[in-house]
Amino acid sequence: MTNYAWTTEMFRAIDAKDTQRFLAFLTEDAQFRFGNAPPTLGRQNIAALLAGFFASIKALHHDVLNTWTVPDHVLCQGTVTYTRHDGSTLSVPFVDVFSMRGTLVKDYLIYVDASQLYAV
Repeated sequence: MTNYAWTTEMFRAIDAKDTQRFLAFLTEDAQFRFGNAPPTLGRQNIAALLAGFFASIKALHHDVLNTWTVPDHVLCQGTVTYTRHDGSTLSVPFVDVFSMRGTLVKDYLIYVDASQLYAV
């Protein structure tokens, strides 16, 4: 898979906090893992996880700097900026690794240190 233009649309869905649009990029049995949290399996469970996460922040925005493809995988590297409900922000580097099944993401692995997101 060498065409990764779809990643732009996927990150737009995430940044819009549009869970249903985001889920369309995943296989039904997808695995989603955020940082060192345990993996979440399946679209329905991922939707529930994202509902809680999206409610906990005011906004987020991804700036993707690099994207690479290797057989059956896509990797994206960049900076994500989270906006808290009080208006303050946290910007941190991230790398996402996508294991692909055809044109859909089977495994969505997020490598990010968001430990300061909820710090007081």
